[in-house]
Amino acid sequence: MLSNQLHNGLETAKLLWSRIPNSEAGEVDGGSLLRNSNRNTVESLDYEVIENYAYREEQAQRGKLYVGYYVAVKWFLALLIGIGTGLAAVFINISVENFAGWKFALTFSIIQRSYFAGFVIYVLINLILVFSSVYIVTHFAPAAAGSGIPEIKGYLNGLDIHGILLFRTLIGKIFGSIGSVGGGLALGKEGPLVHTGACIASLLGQGGSSKYHLSLRWLQVFKSDRDRRDLVTCGCAAGVAAAFRAPVGGVLFALEEVTSWWRSQLMWRVFFTSAIVAVVVRTAMGWCKSGKCGHFGSGGFIIWDTSDGQEDYSFEELLPMAVIGVIGGLLGALFNQLTFHITYWRRNYLHKKGNRVKIIEACLISVITSAISFGLPLLRKCNPCPESDHDSGIECPRPPGMYGNYFYCGKDKEYNDLATIFFNTQDDAIRNLFSAKTIHEFSAQSLLTFLVMFYTLAVVTFGTAVPAGQFVPGIMIGSTYGRLVGMFVVNFYKKLNVEEGTYALLGAASFLGGSMRMTVSLCVIMVEITNNLKLLPLIMLVLLISKAVGDAFNEGFYEQQARLKGIALLESRPKYQMRNMMAKEACRNQKVVSFPRIVKVADAVSILQSNLHNGFPVIDHVRNGETLVIGLVLRSHLLVLLQSKVDFQHSPLPCDPAGVSKSIRHNFSEFVKPVSSKGISIEDIHLSSDDLEMYIDLVPVLNPSPYVVPEDMSLTKVYNLFRQLGLRHIFVVPRASRVVGMITREDLLIEDSEDSASVELHSTSVRGHRQYSMISRNVDVERPLLNGLLLQDHMLG
Repeated sequence: MLSNQLHNGLETAKLLWSRIPNSEAGEVDGGSLLRNSNRNTVESLDYEVIENYAYREEQAQRGKLYVGYYVAVKWFLALLIGIGTGLAAVFINISVENFAGWKFALTFSIIQRSYFAGFVIYVLINLILVFSSVYIVTHFAPAAAGSGIPEIKGYLNGLDIHGILLFRTLIGKIFGSIGSVGGGLALGKEGPLVHTGACIASLLGQGGSSKYHLSLRWLQVFKSDRDRRDLVTCGCAAGVAAAFRAPVGGVLFALEEVTSWWRSQLMWRVFFTSAIVAVVVRTAMGWCKSGKCGHFGSGGFIIWDTSDGQEDYSFEELLPMAVIGVIGGLLGALFNQLTFHITYWRRNYLHKKGNRVKIIEACLISVITSAISFGLPLLRKCNPCPESDHDSGIECPRPPGMYGNYFYCGKDKEYNDLATIFFNTQDDAIRNLFSAKTIHEFSAQSLLTFLVMFYTLAVVTFGTAVPAGQFVPGIMIGSTYGRLVGMFVVNFYKKLNVEEGTYALLGAASFLGGSMRMTVSLCVIMVEITNNLKLLPLIMLVLLISKAVGDAFNEGFYEQQARLKGIALLESRPKYQMRNMMAKEACRNQKVVSFPRIVKVADAVSILQSNLHNGFPVIDHVRNGETLVIGLVLRSHLLVLLQSKVDFQHSPLPCDPAGVSKSIRHNFSEFVKPVSSKGISIEDIHLSSDDLEMYIDLVPVLNPSPYVVPEDMSLTKVYNLFRQLGLRHIFVVPRASRVVGMITREDLLIEDSEDSASVELHSTSVRGHRQYSMISRNVDVERPLLNGLLLQDHMLG
């Protein structure tokens, strides 16, 4: 029988019921992975259109005016996402720059009298900032910990991870990033900005936050996970565009790294959003140049102009550049492996001891980082300023607390090369490493010292309970060994046109490629932030080499962190062993739980309480006694029916088919689950003994056209279908008994001017010759399944 062989589909291939991290309060936390209750289970998102009667009625009521309004609101929200993300980036950057400026200015003024007092003040300021960040995360927004990119990548891959897009997560991400980055930790604010843009997009898509009474009803028009997915994609691109001032890189980042599904209409809106971000950031920078932003200078918004650097390169330089790519792949793969093991240890041992341990850990790392960044430069002697060209704009030394190529030292015309990159903000340190016409600025000993210490600090710091990005630390690590290779090239080839800053840029690209395994988007980002298109072929070279070397050892950074957090991503390629597996093998251990068309309320409650499935086949009996699969009903839709009780009926017979509209007692919006919410649970529904004896007709709410695959289809084809369409369920059924027609490309080329009611579709018969449609001779094909069922009930009545 068909009902005995029907399977309940594939939920993200063979990765079922994955768990997400939970903190002590039941919130999402990047450092723990517990299984406290069934309600903390990661669920899939309903990207598939559920074409039930409520959906059809809503679509039928939409006129051209509403469709125009719908499209206009999408573009308006894209505008708001760009403005909101740009303003958030401006606020974070100005705050970080001012905290850093005040910190260094105060420290410099104190060390003129006492180094110990200056050290104490420096450590205390950093400690206060880091403590504020970790306290916000642990007590207010646990989902704000980490970069947030693996979680957003999981969301766009089809996983609903509770808490990652809440308003409190947005606030925690913004203020937590200010504390962690301003506190001098070895992490960046670029990854959290991607998460920030996604949160802003999600909140705008649902009209705000009803919990905090910040909602606008006129914006609440996006009631499906598909529309919200598009908005979150715009937010991700906006976050990258705001972090790096790289709008094109933001679009490519969203396309290459975080999304699993793409279309041309979305490309336009994402590009528009990134362009708006670029305008907002540019306007803010122009406003800050007038001195209204406090200590904010050329730092903050990342752009390291290397257009005055190396003009050309020779063929013999390609070998050391390739070596940079190999080093980047090796160090990037090692970085991924070390952070994976340390984060695993934190999750399973350290962070299980509670929030107090998380706070102590972050504060301890802050003290160690401050001591190293303050103390190590003291071990290096101040060097006389090298002679520089007057046209270069280089001033040695610069006044205390200001960015530049040379850092202030005790005596006139002296500088400390290690302090130039260690005792400085990250943006200014990278600007120093990328600087041109500064061949003798750094010594090999200082660069090696910084590389070893900062690499270790970056590995240890990532995974603490603070917002943390790895873009800027990766750039600092890569530019350090890249500059070392550049020093070797200068000394070996004895060429005057070789710039160490160019090799530092290539090193930064190689480490990011070896760690994050991005290619196209990272290449464009590096070109945009350096404003030097001449280096594009070299950046492509080192990226390809570093990615190939890194892939030989392990997965990319975000993929490893997602797997560690229990985020079951469906990658772009199926596993090789799936080629030898069939669809029925993937679900052979499943026990199919199905509903009859007319279900008793008590039976429905019992089924929902006894299992955690989110989709159920609906079975009906035909005249000859055989069963027929009439559709798929979602758990969330059943819970809405049970909670409202308006669909309860005393009779176990089908509902009155005289009018379809009479069978629909719900708006389509009632079935939509709020973003980042657990939704209704069966435990939240209270039914009386009389209610349990009632019946429900499931036809008005079921999806009559679920995706179906034959049981002997290869698992590779099922995997590609599942991922590319963004599905949540697939029915696995036996071979069909007959074919009613075949659709080809020609059948889908319907002109817009033609009346859809008069379009005569062509079909290809099983014998192979063309004939006109059999639809007019076959009532089962002519009429949709639900209409046929209701008509059949009416005839029987």
